[in-house]
Amino acid sequence: MAEGRPASAQRLVVALVRGVHGLRGAVRVEVLTDRPERRYRPGVVLHREGSDDPLTIASAEAIADGPGWRVRFREIATREAADTLRGAYLETVVHPVGELSRGEVYWHEVIGVTVRGLDGAELGTVQDVYRVAENEVYIVRGGPYGTFDLPAVRAFIRIFAPRRGEIVIDPSALDLQPPKVRAAGEARKRAPRRTSPKRGSGRPAEGEAPSDTVPTEADAPPAADDEAAG
Repeated sequence: MAEGRPASAQRLVVALVRGVHGLRGAVRVEVLTDRPERRYRPGVVLHREGSDDPLTIASAEAIADGPGWRVRFREIATREAADTLRGAYLETVVHPVGELSRGEVYWHEVIGVTVRGLDGAELGTVQDVYRVAENEVYIVRGGPYGTFDLPAVRAFIRIFAPRRGEIVIDPSALDLQPPKVRAAGEARKRAPRRTSPKRGSGRPAEGEAPSDTVPTEADAPPAADDEAAG
């Protein structure tokens, strides 16, 4: 945390610079936030990962003929200068209190949380997060089912309260099987992954679990004996 930054503030990754655009210092970024219109609006200050030097957004717009956004910074005026940002993660400073809406969490709040089944058995911990289209998927490792993907949808997750360390899922809905059993049958297909902040790094990244998709700490139904509600 940079000197002089309020203790409650933290930096979250909101973009990854994928390339440069034109001759006047614009860059093309991969969107790593649910709020690009807010995070990339003119006047907002971003920082290259590991640096406190400001990158003040002069203009930003979604790219019409491709993925990502085109962003130009006041401090970057040439293609050569923009090229030094290629491959860099860009962060913004946020204050979690009052920053999130009901039903939202940051990705780093989910990483490390123990995942349990309906019977209370430990199934592993969340090691990483990635996004497919509009849905988040949690990578769970370290349990009897080996590594598996957990889509953040109500059909699979019965209780989602990462801030109190509780994620309860229905293993049967995911058709989970021990690794040896799974190896004997047909390999399960995985959805293609999009690039997210470095896997396993613990870097705070921005994401959300929408309240109309997954019950959260605030709106999860009451559960008897700490098990998921039916």
